[in-house]
Amino acid sequence: MKRLTPMALILTIAASTAWAKPLLREVSEIDDQIFWGVLAYEISEQCDSIDARSMKAVGDLWSLANKARSLGYSRDEIKTYIRSDEEKARMRKRGEAFLASKGVTYETPETFCTFGHAEIERNSAIGAYLRAK
Repeated sequence: MKRLTPMALILTIAASTAWAKPLLREVSEIDDQIFWGVLAYEISEQCDSIDARSMKAVGDLWSLANKARSLGYSRDEIKTYIRSDEEKARMRKRGEAFLASKGVTYETPETFCTFGHAEIERNSAIGAYLRAK
């Protein structure tokens, strides 16, 4: 087996690091969009006067998967990210913190409706996935 010189070893490590992909959770243009959709779904589940725009969410999810593929992620990497219990728990924790920062609590269910209707009105990233019944 051929030994690498110290310089060759450094260049090999640098090259492999430069080409390494970040985890999908670290790709904000994908992770954030999924986060907004997850929040919208939770709002629709907690508020009877709001529905989720499921077809839009599914279409956007396909677009995000295609975006991830164009960034070099395999179908298996994408599936693992989407189905991961760890990622779901992370999203839940992030979502609960975000909603709490907006005054939305499970103890006061009507806060989901108030927040959801305001997001629909603003046509925000969350509101785009919601519609009033």
